[in-house]
Amino acid sequence: MIQKIDSPENVAAFRATGEITAEDYQTALVPVVVELAKKRNEINFLILIDTDIKNLKIASWMEDALLGLRNLGKWNRAAIITDSERAIRFTNSFNYFVSGEFRGFKKNDFNKALHWVEGAN
Repeated sequence: MIQKIDSPENVAAFRATGEITAEDYQTALVPVVVELAKKRNEINFLILIDTDIKNLKIASWMEDALLGLRNLGKWNRAAIITDSERAIRFTNSFNYFVSGEFRGFKKNDFNKALHWVEGAN
């Protein structure tokens, strides 16, 4: 399941728990991100992955990639919060392939990640 969480107005923030499916992306995540891109002309995105990475079905990862491609030029900052070192390294590598800044954070750095995404110092 993906749920929107409280965040500053310029950030689309979510928490992923349990098993995540492509439908979760379509119903909970995509509309909020698309609306933010229209409203602010940039995407500041945060997702707390509060589930085992293996609970993210391959279709979900594909949907996530498609979401990114649709709005490629509008990415400003994206934070992926997880305790998976592999996912953090993968997220950090996005900086070499797409516009915007992508950063992986550990769960205990949630507040640091949120402040970074919103552009606070």
